Amino acid sequence: MSGSDRTPGAVPEGPEDAAVVVVDHSGTVLGCTADAAALIGTAAEELKGADVGELFTDAPDWQELRERVPETSFVSVQADLQRRSAQPLAVRLDLLPVRAAAEPRFLLRLMPANVADRRDEDEALLRAMFNQSGVGIAIHDTDLRLTRVNPFPADPGAPPAAERSAAEDREASPLGSRLGALLVIEDGAHIEARLRQVVETGEPLIDVVCRARLARSPERERTVSLAALPLRGRDGTVHGVAVTFTDVTEQESSRRRSVLVAAAASGLGRSLDVRRNAETLMDLVDLTETTLVGEEPTDFAVGTPLLRVAVADREGGWPSELYPLDSMIRVQDTESELLRTGSARIARDLTELRGRIGDDERRSRLLLPADAASFMVLPLHARGRVLGVVALWRTAGRAPFDEQDVALAEDIGSRAGLAIANARRYTRERRTAEALQRSLLPQPALDVTGAETAGIYVPGRTVAGTGGSWFDVITLSSTRVAFVVGTVVGHGLDAAAAMGRLQTAVRTLADLDPAPDELLTHLDDLVMQLAHRQQPGATNGTVRGATCIYAVHDPVTGRCSMASAGHPPPLLARADGSAADIVKLTAGAALGSGGAPFEPVELEPAPGDLFVFAAGSLADGSAQGLVAGHLAREAGARAHGPESAQELGQRILAPFLAQPPDDDAALLVARVRPSPEDSVAAWEYPADVERVADAREEAAAQLTRWGLDELVFTTELIVSELVTNAMRYAGGPVLLRLIRDQRLICEVSDPSQTQPHLRRARLTDEGGRGLYLVAQLTHRWGSRYTASGKTIWTEQLIDGPESE
Repeated sequence: MSGSDRTPGAVPEGPEDAAVVVVDHSGTVLGCTADAAALIGTAAEELKGADVGELFTDAPDWQELRERVPETSFVSVQADLQRRSAQPLAVRLDLLPVRAAAEPRFLLRLMPANVADRRDEDEALLRAMFNQSGVGIAIHDTDLRLTRVNPFPADPGAPPAAERSAAEDREASPLGSRLGALLVIEDGAHIEARLRQVVETGEPLIDVVCRARLARSPERERTVSLAALPLRGRDGTVHGVAVTFTDVTEQESSRRRSVLVAAAASGLGRSLDVRRNAETLMDLVDLTETTLVGEEPTDFAVGTPLLRVAVADREGGWPSELYPLDSMIRVQDTESELLRTGSARIARDLTELRGRIGDDERRSRLLLPADAASFMVLPLHARGRVLGVVALWRTAGRAPFDEQDVALAEDIGSRAGLAIANARRYTRERRTAEALQRSLLPQPALDVTGAETAGIYVPGRTVAGTGGSWFDVITLSSTRVAFVVGTVVGHGLDAAAAMGRLQTAVRTLADLDPAPDELLTHLDDLVMQLAHRQQPGATNGTVRGATCIYAVHDPVTGRCSMASAGHPPPLLARADGSAADIVKLTAGAALGSGGAPFEPVELEPAPGDLFVFAAGSLADGSAQGLVAGHLAREAGARAHGPESAQELGQRILAPFLAQPPDDDAALLVARVRPSPEDSVAAWEYPADVERVADAREEAAAQLTRWGLDELVFTTELIVSELVTNAMRYAGGPVLLRLIRDQRLICEVSDPSQTQPHLRRARLTDEGGRGLYLVAQLTHRWGSRYTASGKTIWTEQLIDGPESE
């Protein structure tokens, strides 16, 4: 029997419990357990009476082994067990004295060496885990009461074991307790619920991160990562739960800070709205008034106005003792000096701060709620300017702010300051672009003889969505009115400026009174010239690729002609509600393409019919059909209602403005109407100068019927001059037409397309003074081409309110 001579052998099948042999003082076998008989391979009856030395390959020195046994312990050696019909087996032999027997007896405990070694490893591992402090180990029974726990430093604030008395150790012992009595109630309940799942299902938990704040120090943040394994008996029944846990408070705090910084950076980068960026910071944010409206921030001084733009409280409400949201406040000398320093400041104990504030209600309402225990103030800076301030506080139930919180706040604050500064610059550019855009658009509502119109412009949510869409209403000669809607490529200030150039060009061309298709042809040529002058590489705000639709309504004839350069056609809603359809108009190429003809279409709308022109996001791509369908339903239902064009346009837009569109939009609503029946008089004459007198007489008689006797003399002179020139130089027939509107309009049409021009006659000239005389007698005059020649028109003011 030797501790060094070990012959390997197979471990027999069966339980791994130790086999026991009972021997007397002389080494004679008195009996054995069934496990021993199975291990040796001999029946128990045959082993009785055998010499213990016969059980091993080498005869043991029984007397020496027996003498080594202490009084109350045992001796352990290794030997090779002799087995029948099998190779010897290396076993561990433990010799234990039996003290209660009448004669000296001993127990030989036999265990295969590899089983014994594994048990030694298990016990060593268990001792190491329970005696070390890097990983906490706790054993819970099925009622989740602690039955065993290692000396893990659960409370960093507790005194070390060497400084505690035995009574304090017993009092502090958690054995027999449940987690609900050791941890903060909500933390203990959460962990127990997870452990209960392990007991009931037998499924382990791996790497579960939980808050585990101790009940005796709830303000101290504590996070653990735990693993829970079911403890099963041999029958598979769960007898408890073994839990290992490590303190990951610092790692989790660092992870949360990283996540918070990343979330703040992502949230602050998504919006270019000053208030939304402030709301992303939560808690309490005050911004200077100039920052909020996009102006350049001024030097931060005492009394600088701050607007409270975002507030949040952990409990969900907002303390009534603090200034509410959207309050205008002004800081005092202490606060302004603090904000100008540029770094965050903390106050772990608010006693001194409350003492300085005293009974000053304005300052206490600015900063501190009643339950605040610690406080932090963070100035928001960007490019050397103070943009605002973030104030944060914690109640007594939470750990006070520390230097790590300051570093985190300053990291987020620097990102927030830059985001708010960018948002301020964006706000300023957006306000400028909107102001320029709106200044170039006509007045929203216009009521003229030929139509009642209302235009609505909706800017996009961002600078990138403002400046491209526009509309215009142009009054033409002879009570006619032009409707113009278009979209310019690009957005922002450049697009608004390009829109202004295009609008000016349309108005200039419209003054020449060409047909819609001719106007777009000239406009296309002009856009090509403007595009060639643009700097190479410039794409934002270019007039090339712009779309435009131009429509002219004549209330005298009741006809409306229109043409389109790449723009969607308008909707025509009948006044009787019978139909609301998109006008069948072929949209030509966008402006700047060059050479492509524009196909006009002519309509005869009934009195009260409604045209709805859309641009931008209301007429863009795949949304056009949906928008047109909605406009058709709305306009068709209300075309003949009591609503004004302005009210109708707002109703049509209401569903689309629930959320501001990404791109801007323009809507022009025009309800057409004819001229009054008795407001027009017309005569046709052959090319006979003798008929000029007839023209004068008939014009004078008509003015008398209209009650315009004060204009008879000047009108006779105008008619005489224009009709004479037409008959003498253009031939016949000559058409004379008078229109009584807000002004008196006189038209003379002839078959010639030679345009008259005004010149100053010399003293020796016999003629050339007729148009000069007409220009002096009228308020405005001009000429336009027609399909059969030209028309010269004049306007005279009518005395009274209508001429204003």
